[in-house]
Amino acid sequence: MISKYQNYFFILPGALSLIAVIAIVTFGLKPGIDLSGGSLLHVSYMQDRPDAEDIRTAIEPLDYGQILVQPSGEKDYLLRQRALSPEEKKSLLEALGNKGEVQEVQFNSIGPSIGAELVRKAWVAVTLIAILIIAFIAFAFRKVSKPIASWKYGVVAIITLLHDILIPLGLFAYLGYIRGAELDALFIVALLTILGISINDTIVVFDRIRENLKENDDRNRHEAFKDVVSRSISQTITRSVNTSVTVIIVLLALFFLGPSATKDFALTLTVGMIAGTYSSIFLASPLLVVWDNWSRRNTV
Repeated sequence: MISKYQNYFFILPGALSLIAVIAIVTFGLKPGIDLSGGSLLHVSYMQDRPDAEDIRTAIEPLDYGQILVQPSGEKDYLLRQRALSPEEKKSLLEALGNKGEVQEVQFNSIGPSIGAELVRKAWVAVTLIAILIIAFIAFAFRKVSKPIASWKYGVVAIITLLHDILIPLGLFAYLGYIRGAELDALFIVALLTILGISINDTIVVFDRIRENLKENDDRNRHEAFKDVVSRSISQTITRSVNTSVTVIIVLLALFFLGPSATKDFALTLTVGMIAGTYSSIFLASPLLVVWDNWSRRNTV
């Protein structure tokens, strides 16, 4: 039944991936100070917190360039701006103090070279993960080379992972445009977490395909590869969905009830989990069938 409608399963991820690419190209991605360098000032007002617009009006005469003012909690503000000297930081606190008694909670400053190093290491980590995934799957599936070569399972897994991280990237490009959401080290951690969880779900389905192929071989039973894939998906879909829904419920609780500092982290993981669950079931395995059909047509 699943193999009958497999071509329709590609419509949703294809459309979402296209929208994500358009959002990234159109709006771009806003790196946080973790990646681009700059400073972060966390302050708390002792009495009633002034409006964000009043804060912007108070600090505008300082002429420090673009300063992102973000409410946090009930009485706090997070201010993100370029790197500040001790004198500039003191002037900024004095300007904030004109709107009420204010206390500095935390101040972090990161140079642009450190931010560039974090970006480089993030790319290295993602590249190594992709290579190791292909190598591991090719090794694990080395005894199942028909009708699909073992390395092709790894390539398909990487394609689905690209889909899984492209969707959150597109979302953050849009959020960066409408409310200034930034990519920081926590966002990279979320993406790496998505990669780990998604590949786990994908391998669960692939492993069931491997077991069913081996069972057919042991019993000398002939079954079309698309039917083996369809049967494997049916056998694992309940487990995959239940596991993902359980995690998503926790992430939604963190998003709605957790601190503001972790909301974007929870949102990234939630979107990535949903995309990863769909791709593991309805994208990765059907892609194997498409590749098998394409290979057969080209060998005839």
